[in-house]
Amino acid sequence: MCSHQSSCPVTDTHAAHVVSAHPEQGWTLLCDGAIVFDDTGALLPDGRIVAPHRVPADQLAVAA
Repeated sequence: MCSHQSSCPVTDTHAAHVVSAHPEQGWTLLCDGAIVFDDTGALLPDGRIVAPHRVPADQLAVAA
């Protein structure tokens, strides 16, 4: 777990530091125990799931 002084808050994955990155597998382990996925979803240390934050299709830019 996080050994930073003061430790990273569990609810703020943006404050946590990367412990182990596995971009080839699509996930990153953070120092607070959270696993963050490349699709923007996450699995928190207490078992809660954060659903991916997807942009609605009509808001995506289309390359011409």
